[in-house]
Amino acid sequence: MSAMFNDRSTPLSLLATRRSGKPRDLIAPRPDDAQLRQILEIAARTPDHGKLAPWRFVVVPDDKRAALAAVITDAYRAERPQAGALEIASLEQFATQAPALVVVLYSPKTESHIPLWEQELSVGAACMNLLHAAHALGFAGGWLTGWAAFSDAVRDAFGAAPERIAGFIFLGTPAKQLEERPRPDPGKIVSTWGG
Repeated sequence: MSAMFNDRSTPLSLLATRRSGKPRDLIAPRPDDAQLRQILEIAARTPDHGKLAPWRFVVVPDDKRAALAAVITDAYRAERPQAGALEIASLEQFATQAPALVVVLYSPKTESHIPLWEQELSVGAACMNLLHAAHALGFAGGWLTGWAAFSDAVRDAFGAAPERIAGFIFLGTPAKQLEERPRPDPGKIVSTWGG
């Protein structure tokens, strides 16, 4: 990474230093209630054609995380009764990792003339804004999907069709320094039209 991006004090360097944290490696402290409210307000400042807000955020409080784990494991067992103990143990810990959890729901406005594809892009941008806001406050986040995000039974614990879970966003403080991962070569992903 360029040396100009090593200092987090400028907006560009802040964006250039954001990394995902593995939820299982995130520890306290977590964003407090005021910080979480600020993070979610910033998440909502996203491109949104038609001002539809085709997304919503559900904060899962600490005292409800075990209940969410039960919803996830019960749904998995109902779908896959032959599931092994290791699969179930992994799902049991899914909802309880990291100090804070926000579930982002894609909440399409099907009655609108705005294409659903544009609404889907907006929810992805809201998730990214959430992660950037957390980073700006000194926290890290991990955006996960996995089986639970595609389960209708898990989704129904938060809403109903046509909503979908866009992601489980875990927030906290990295237990260790986050490592940079390989990034795409700009020469392979950037081109000039007509050239």
